[in-house]
Amino acid sequence: MTTSPTPIPAVLQAACLAAGLDATDAEPIRLAENAIWRLPGGIVVRITQPGQSAAATREVQVARWLATQGVPAVRALDLRQPVTANGHPATFWQELPPHEIGTVADVVTLLKQLHALPKPDLPLGELDPFVRVVERIEAASTISDDDRQWLHGRLKDLKNQWATRPKGLPECVVHGDAWVGNVARTAAGPLLMDFERASFGPPEWDLVSTAVKLTTTGAVSAQEYAEFCETYGTDVTEWEGYGLLSGARELRMATYAAQHAASRPEWRREAQYRIDCLRDRSGAPPWRWKGIM
Repeated sequence: MTTSPTPIPAVLQAACLAAGLDATDAEPIRLAENAIWRLPGGIVVRITQPGQSAAATREVQVARWLATQGVPAVRALDLRQPVTANGHPATFWQELPPHEIGTVADVVTLLKQLHALPKPDLPLGELDPFVRVVERIEAASTISDDDRQWLHGRLKDLKNQWATRPKGLPECVVHGDAWVGNVARTAAGPLLMDFERASFGPPEWDLVSTAVKLTTTGAVSAQEYAEFCETYGTDVTEWEGYGLLSGARELRMATYAAQHAASRPEWRREAQYRIDCLRDRSGAPPWRWKGIM
């Protein structure tokens, strides 16, 4: 049986041409909100949505800065980037060695290193926990108008709370999306990756990503979480702002699923379940949300 090669989209072709690379024999790694492709020669191409040029630029700058600070992280190729192809920003990276998804322990080890760094001379911007949430809600074509209106209302409420959030730990460089899926466990140790949401803000935002896996989705055990807190030195669930940040993270997780359920029918049940949970239709948490990649 002969298998046809995966078609190489025009965006990838144009991005590689602009960077002086060859897209021939490219293979998809992950095609979701961002499209990630592997090129021959150990190169990975990351293509983001239109309008995300600033985020793509920041991602490359942060990766290069982390390299100077000795933080284990994915490395950007030494070429002028990002490039824009058909409106889509694209960045280019060294392919990772053989690896597995990271662990909760890996996440906290890397966060301690990241949060301890001095603020760099980079245009990081302030943390925005709600970036692209409106777009996700509007793209969620499989949900009811009532659910859509509720999600917009929930977003407005959380934004109001964010504006008057309580003080917590000293602000620092934050990853912005610090979960096990953004850590690669290699033979040499864990590596941090995906810096498009890196910014300057409360470190609690990075800690909440793991905490909600205990309190909301049930994906992290009590023992794993206790060890996470012991390593970092604090338990974010005891902070008075936890309800705000966990609510923002839950909304992001629910709208991510709802957005992609529009084109991925196999995700529709999970997307609706997440919304039902947030609307108190499915009992008390943790709700055992299923992972979506």
